[in-house]
Amino acid sequence: MCAMWRLQVTLCTLSVLSLSSAGESKARSCSEVRQAYSAKGFSLFHVPHQEVSGEHLRVCPKGYTCCTSEMEDKLSQQSKQEFEIMVEESSHNMRTTFISRHKKFDEFFLELLDNSEKSLNSMFTKTYGKLYMQNSEVFQDLFTELKRYYTGGNVNLEEMLNDFWSRLLERMFQLLNSQYHFTDDYLECVTKYTDQLKPFGDVPRKLKAQVTRAFIAARTFVQGLMVGREVANRVAKVNVVPACVKALTQMLYCPYCRGMPELKPCHNYCYNVMRGCLANQEDLDAEWNLFIGIVEKLTPDMTGAEGKRENKDKDNTSSKNMQQNC
Repeated sequence: MCAMWRLQVTLCTLSVLSLSSAGESKARSCSEVRQAYSAKGFSLFHVPHQEVSGEHLRVCPKGYTCCTSEMEDKLSQQSKQEFEIMVEESSHNMRTTFISRHKKFDEFFLELLDNSEKSLNSMFTKTYGKLYMQNSEVFQDLFTELKRYYTGGNVNLEEMLNDFWSRLLERMFQLLNSQYHFTDDYLECVTKYTDQLKPFGDVPRKLKAQVTRAFIAARTFVQGLMVGREVANRVAKVNVVPACVKALTQMLYCPYCRGMPELKPCHNYCYNVMRGCLANQEDLDAEWNLFIGIVEKLTPDMTGAEGKRENKDKDNTSSKNMQQNC
């Protein structure tokens, strides 16, 4: 591997040296450059027909060149735009994956919650009839608060569940003793001794544990998907600094100025430029890939095997992903 790397560096060096020596001999035709430059959508007004002296260049090597100052400026702008588009496109799959998985999980979980409410309402209506229907708002309020918690509302799950059982106990106590009238203070006193009386047995404790565990996990997961989407959106907006623009221009378009528009950079050269331009994203790479792996494990049913392999290859915003464009 080390020998191969040294060979690639040598080849890169030789290619650069060959360009320099070729440029020093005599002025050559710029016809290929004019054709390539025009294909980019630029006007040929400032493009010379033959190489000219390049003392005016600020980014590309001086000497004989097919670039004017106007061309160099436009090519620098083109480098910046192409790089921004490349980063945007490279992160598109990842961002759409987060949006899709958030939507699917959200629909799935809310559907489960709605079905649970409908099933309970149907069963209690058949079992208790009018008695339940007259007091059904206690259960409706429970599911409303559960939905509010899941969607990010300021709800304390433990307090909310305790309040539900207290309200249910008050209603049942009054219904079972309808011949009496109880003051609010008396009913409050009854609910204070719920733990000692245990009118519902061990059901409240078990249900509280199950509901709390399920809803905390669901809310945390769906919020994680939203955070991941926002991080992906922000990372996709690269702040292209002048040093990066200069390096990109030298790599992508300085060969135009040397009369060789078809010349492509070697892999190591491209990789180093990308690492420099995506230094911040590179620092995020390890933690981000760990996060993506956790999301993959938590949503195994949301994509098929092929989809999982594809996402694993694409869901990466670091310079490693950018290498595919080199």
